[in-house]
Amino acid sequence: MAIEFTTSQFNALGALCSSQNVFLTGEAGSGKSFLIEHYMKDLNKKTFPILASTGAAAVIIGGRTFHSFMGLGIMEGGVDKTVERALKDKRVVNRIRKIKGFVLDEISMISEETFRAAEKICRLARNKDLEPWGGLRVIAVGDFAQLPPVQKRGLRKWIFQSDVWENSHFRVVQLKQNMRTSNNDFLKVLNSIRVGEVSEGVKDFLNERCLDPGEDFEGTRLFPRRFQAEKFNQSRLEKIDKKSIYFESSYTGAKRFVDILKKVSPLKEQIEVKEGALVMLKTNDPKQRWVNGSTGIIIGMSDGDLKVELLNGRMVNIERVTLSLYSPEGEVVASVTNFPIELAYATTIHKSQGMTLDTLYVDLSNLWEPGQAYVALSRVIDPDKLFIKSWTPSSIKADENVNRWYEDTV
Repeated sequence: MAIEFTTSQFNALGALCSSQNVFLTGEAGSGKSFLIEHYMKDLNKKTFPILASTGAAAVIIGGRTFHSFMGLGIMEGGVDKTVERALKDKRVVNRIRKIKGFVLDEISMISEETFRAAEKICRLARNKDLEPWGGLRVIAVGDFAQLPPVQKRGLRKWIFQSDVWENSHFRVVQLKQNMRTSNNDFLKVLNSIRVGEVSEGVKDFLNERCLDPGEDFEGTRLFPRRFQAEKFNQSRLEKIDKKSIYFESSYTGAKRFVDILKKVSPLKEQIEVKEGALVMLKTNDPKQRWVNGSTGIIIGMSDGDLKVELLNGRMVNIERVTLSLYSPEGEVVASVTNFPIELAYATTIHKSQGMTLDTLYVDLSNLWEPGQAYVALSRVIDPDKLFIKSWTPSSIKADENVNRWYEDTV
């Protein structure tokens, strides 16, 4: 099947195929992951691995975490102590010497301190102290306007504010066409919220979408906190007057790696569902019948597969999948197999990043992080399928440093 690229995607692909360091960015839904997946299919992942900022993201993309690959640990003692420990580990030094470069996904969630430590480790491990990253090619992917890195203390410092970023000489390439929605009025609202602007148009839109979807709402609710989502999911499942069916995940690997996988995998240890339950697909389908975040109703179950009617009307059979945890060296150390689903009545805003949701109900009051409101609202394709419980202007947050950087750079 021939792949059609937008103009900005085609230009970005040209940059990716060059020898330069690249920062691939763009608004939510612009196709960053799609483009990287296409670019990576012909690369040797042993010499050009894909690294992720979180364990959950690493499992989904079949990659390794940035922290484990670079030997960063928990950064105890700060940058200098972290670098010192990493360079004493021969495995860290050897794997950094063997690669030609790497892709770093969801870079916005990497702290400046972490970024700085990793770059120094690469320079010293490769004995090329005068070359940024020791001569490695770096392809960074992400959107600083979405969720920020976890900040342990002090004022947040973004990686683009560091001398490491400047010395890396990233060619910044922005994807400019939204692939998730083509509704221009909705895109204008999203772009305003992305920069924290509460214009009259934003107010009108949010007020118009303050609608009660009713008790029969078949869609996903976004909550700020995990316990809220889990409690709501269970309460909705209990209302279905049918017997629960349980699917146990099967694991392979040493116990210590399985324990790690259990914490980061999107496949839960046990999946409880009922016929008639609303579920969410947690992976992208290779045949493109669904994407991460697609939702539907279970209409049939067997030990071998699940029959799901997606909310777009399509009937699909869902089979078990296997996801793996990789060692920093790229070897599979643990795997989990189960159906790639979870209850879809609710999830958190943080977990929704990267998803495309069919129908959405969200409370936009009392949010506390920049980018939270933007991430929540940009999950949905059709604004007519968006319902807002309430909102407050103070929840529409953006980091001014991010805004200025995009204005000056992109």
